[in-house]
Amino acid sequence: MDTPMELLRRIGMLMRRRRFDSEMEEELGLHLELREQEGREAGMGPGAARMAAYRRFGNPTAIKERSYRSWGWDWLESFFADVVYGMRSMMRSRALTAVALLSLGLGIGANTAIFSFLDALMLRALPVKAPSELVLLGVGQNIGITDSIASTDLYSYPFYRELQKRNRVFSETAAAFSMMNAVYGRVDGRRDAEAMNVQLVSGTYFPMLGVQAGMGRMLSDDDDRTEGDHPVAVVSDAWWTRALALDPGVLGKGVKLGDTMFTIVGVAPREFFGTKVGQAPDMWVPMSMVAKVPPHWGSYGGNFDEALYVMGRLKPGVTPAQAEADVNVLYRPIITGFGDANMNREKRAELDKAHINLTPLANGLSDLRGQYSQPLKMLMTLVGVVLLIACANIANLLLARSNARVREFAVRQALGARRSRLVRQLLTESMLLALVGGGLGIVFAMGADRVLLRMVSGGPETLPLDVSINLRLLGFTLVVTMVTAVLFGTLPALRATKLELTEALKDGRGTQQGPSKSLPARVLVVSQVVLSLVLLVGAGLFVRSLVNLTNVDTGFNTENVLLLKVDPSSAGYKDDDPVRLRGLYGEIEDRLNGLHGVSAASFSLFTFHEGSWNTGVQIAGSELGRGLNVKHNIIGAGYFKAMGIPLIAGRGFGPQDTATSQKVAVISERLAHTLFPDGNAIGHHYHIAGLTSPWEMEVIGIAKDVMFENLDEAPEVLDYISYAQRRQYLNDIEVRYTGDFKTMSAEVQQAIHSVDRELPITRVMSLDQQVALSVTQQRMVAQLSAFFGMLAVFLSCIGIYGLMSYMVSRRTNEIGIRMALGAARGDVRWLVMREIAWMVGVGVAIGVPMTLAGGRMVRTMLFGLKGTDMASLAGSVVVLLFVGLVAGYLPARKASRVEPMTALRYE
Repeated sequence: MDTPMELLRRIGMLMRRRRFDSEMEEELGLHLELREQEGREAGMGPGAARMAAYRRFGNPTAIKERSYRSWGWDWLESFFADVVYGMRSMMRSRALTAVALLSLGLGIGANTAIFSFLDALMLRALPVKAPSELVLLGVGQNIGITDSIASTDLYSYPFYRELQKRNRVFSETAAAFSMMNAVYGRVDGRRDAEAMNVQLVSGTYFPMLGVQAGMGRMLSDDDDRTEGDHPVAVVSDAWWTRALALDPGVLGKGVKLGDTMFTIVGVAPREFFGTKVGQAPDMWVPMSMVAKVPPHWGSYGGNFDEALYVMGRLKPGVTPAQAEADVNVLYRPIITGFGDANMNREKRAELDKAHINLTPLANGLSDLRGQYSQPLKMLMTLVGVVLLIACANIANLLLARSNARVREFAVRQALGARRSRLVRQLLTESMLLALVGGGLGIVFAMGADRVLLRMVSGGPETLPLDVSINLRLLGFTLVVTMVTAVLFGTLPALRATKLELTEALKDGRGTQQGPSKSLPARVLVVSQVVLSLVLLVGAGLFVRSLVNLTNVDTGFNTENVLLLKVDPSSAGYKDDDPVRLRGLYGEIEDRLNGLHGVSAASFSLFTFHEGSWNTGVQIAGSELGRGLNVKHNIIGAGYFKAMGIPLIAGRGFGPQDTATSQKVAVISERLAHTLFPDGNAIGHHYHIAGLTSPWEMEVIGIAKDVMFENLDEAPEVLDYISYAQRRQYLNDIEVRYTGDFKTMSAEVQQAIHSVDRELPITRVMSLDQQVALSVTQQRMVAQLSAFFGMLAVFLSCIGIYGLMSYMVSRRTNEIGIRMALGAARGDVRWLVMREIAWMVGVGVAIGVPMTLAGGRMVRTMLFGLKGTDMASLAGSVVVLLFVGLVAGYLPARKASRVEPMTALRYE
């Protein structure tokens, strides 16, 4: 093994080869001259003395080679020579090189771009200490607040503290609020409120994760022991950079959230974004301040105010299975030990069925992971197929090019070059081509990542997701590049160096057949057609599925509806002062309804695709509706008109529905048929959240069924409650208008600020845009699959055109003979087109069953279609046949225009 000094000496030899050769030549000449002089002194003549000197000394060239091998790296020099020769060879075939580099760049770039999202969402570990030791109680799929007696995903703060004291499997535990508090706060010294994302966490959150402050200190358990008396915050490095321009005096600066001034005590390290991928808080505050942070969700001391994710760090030697068993042993005693548990038979049965699963937290939580993991895996498969098509394309081009180098390889073998040496030369050229293509791929991926991030975000604000090029992605790209080089370089290298020397040296053609007679070349073209058909059909399926989704009857009229959000909690309004809050809603609705061009305006708790508030319902003396999960929306009197939702029966809300009158509700058609199947639901009563609940509702109207969260859902069981009867922060406003969107948007915002200029307004958009956001994932898949399908067809088109062009050039002499013997130009064109039609036909025949099998694998991602959709299959076959024939027509046309006399003289 070479020592470090030996390695340095060898590297130095490579750097000064010319100097070494010069010195070696001078030294050898000196030795020969001395020996020749000795011969002359012994009485030999000059010629005899020179010959004797050479005999005694040996072959100078062999000596130089042995010396260089002992001083340098012969293999490395040979490799450099292969690289230089390969670069010259690439420059001599600029068109082929450009096509190959473009194909590789697009193929490798697409793979790198999609993998960057897979890495960010699914593979990358949290930037914390020993992330593999972290687990989450539950699966982390639910967000919000519940009061279920047997919640196994969300937990109360008292439950977290009890688990912290009693467990024997976690060295540390922590809790974080499941929802981000999107508030408007004011930095001390500034007049205007600014949007801020605040994450409520336990004081043990940062110590458990092992995250050290970039500046100042992080939150500690002392900040979270007593409620309401530690108004401190840790800000993110991104917020410090964006909002405070890296102000070195950030520590001690105040940020007012609601009525409370929070003091910044630390800045998180740059790489830390929290524990939820795709969500980046601007600041973290202790859970003890939950009542002080707008919109004042949750409770610090409520035993069944369950809104927290609870996580723990496993003790050394404790397995996840042991930890899960311990947690489930503690779960029931903790729940039943709370004084307000009010256990009855139903609650005990529900609690007995409950089981907490522990989920690894090494890669963090993510709502995006569940939404995009399957599409990204599918897209990764698609871009892998595109790269295979590119490899087949380049392999075919290299096969064609290698036939033009037959005589070169024959001469080199005749002069003593081993076949392995020629194969290595060609593989080096392939590797060089792949490396340059990989470099282009990284450049393409950097641009594609930004486009993909906007597509995934679905709106003007991009998600806080790091998809930049890093060492992991560079490693992935390097591996893909190496595999690619082997895939497209091996076959041409082996074929090109399998020669019959005598025949090859005669005129360069001999028995080395061109692609026109080459089975591998045909197989590669057929494989491109097969893979292109699979991608085209997939693209057709996803595009048609998206069209079906966008044509769904939502139940409401999406045209000419302006949506926006306001934040009363950040402007100082309290939900414990319902008179002032309802007065704000009413005054804003009156101002908006008074605007010219506005036909209806209303507040609501939700609009389409914004989540839901769900509970069970019950009818006294009836089992109907038991186990039903009803979605509730709190609305103003003008909501149905503003949204264009027709009432089927009964009435909407009016001035007679007050806080002190009988509580009333409008219910959806499906809920009416479910709860009251025997007749008209108007006038009947039902209870929200159980018979003991004070929310006994009288049905006053039935509204048309609507889509509430997604376009691919079945009609929801839904009821509507007037905000006049339910105390609640409402953030959504819907305005039905006529006229120009921008003009109306400005007038609506001005009218709202005329009521209260401190009221923050956000997310101004149309209802059409909101509906479009609900199919962001499906639109991304459809657009990308369509792009990759077209790219595959483009690459196949290049492959067919290149192969047939080369075939025509190699058969020019044959074509001349045929035309001289009387063949018509149409016959010559058919001669070429027949080859193309045969290869495309075989590819389609093989591709159809593969496509049908692949369609069944993605049918769960389709809407209104089966995986065996004949329309998509037939359209794709027609497109491929058309493109293949067009790609081959130009070479066929060129062949038919060959002059017979010129062709007969063609060499």
